[in-house]
Amino acid sequence: MTEPCWSPAARAERPKLPGDEGFWFFIAGDLCLFAVLFLVFITARMDAVGQFELARKKLHPGLGLVSTLVLVTSSYFMVRAVVAARAGLRGPVVRDLSLALGIGWFFAVVKAVDYGGKFAAGIGPTTNDFFMYYFALTGLHLVHYAAGLAVLTISLLRAFRGGLRSGYTRWIESVGVYWHMVDLLWIFLFPMFYLLRAP
Repeated sequence: MTEPCWSPAARAERPKLPGDEGFWFFIAGDLCLFAVLFLVFITARMDAVGQFELARKKLHPGLGLVSTLVLVTSSYFMVRAVVAARAGLRGPVVRDLSLALGIGWFFAVVKAVDYGGKFAAGIGPTTNDFFMYYFALTGLHLVHYAAGLAVLTISLLRAFRGGLRSGYTRWIESVGVYWHMVDLLWIFLFPMFYLLRAP
């Protein structure tokens, strides 16, 4: 006989979300915020396709691609760190978190080159509507990215100093979910700004 869905046995068998369940409300809210901002950008682009297309051509797709590869690679090592934490393997956790953090820092380097090149060419948030959205959305993403680097650093220090104590697995799972969200947001931002062409 099948257990009722509300029985303790059925609840125990139900797949569990990684990390803290309450943290997922924050993730969902953040994604909804970005979804609204993406929609606002697309709407504005439809009203000024020619202007947005001319401005888009001033971006460097190569830098956007490098940024994407950096974040995807960093997320890969984040996954490995989470898997190692679940298995209680402190050495691999430290190694993979170090790689995720070290590779992740290259994103900041690429953005510094990108922003620096724009400002040197006299391009800023007030240049036109396209660059207002570009700097606002990529800047907001950069704030999330910086927060991600901070929690990755905390995760690494906790693994170094205290080992994989009680609660560490849930913590690092939550950090991993957040870092993947940062990656996912950029995967949307990259084609939206760098690759989306006028019909």
